[in-house]
Amino acid sequence: MESFSEAFTSALQLFLTADTTLWGTVALSLQVSLTAVFFAALIGIPLGALLAIKSFWGRPVIIVVINALMGLPPVVVGLCVYLMLSKAGPLGILGLLYTPTAMIIAQTLLIAPIIAALSRTILKTLHDEYKDQFASFRLNQYQAVSYTHLRAHETGRNLVC
Repeated sequence: MESFSEAFTSALQLFLTADTTLWGTVALSLQVSLTAVFFAALIGIPLGALLAIKSFWGRPVIIVVINALMGLPPVVVGLCVYLMLSKAGPLGILGLLYTPTAMIIAQTLLIAPIIAALSRTILKTLHDEYKDQFASFRLNQYQAVSYTHLRAHETGRNLVC
């Protein structure tokens, strides 16, 4: 391909002719990304809730680490996953290198700190806002987190963007 216009025309032709390879690639990409977001939410939202509500030794350090991991370069995550899944790596026996599962693992590692940090911020704000109400209702911490999550949806403050 000699120019941008030829490349654009070729891409448009593939799109308009419903090329099966193109749509297979799009479907795989969506499957990998949505699966990674699902697993990252399973990890990040409970972690964010724990950090927002509970006070324990090491909590400030964990918050700093999670905030630092939000800026982790994707190349570093990809390299670490590659080293773990390569034949010489500790998980090489699983044979996951160059598979959609490896991509899901890498994307989950990239997304989970973002979801954890954002959900911690939102839940901490809402928990502080409703702390007196929780005490008057005699809610335990699990009930308070559930109520905070409910209030986040009612007020339009979604936990995951």
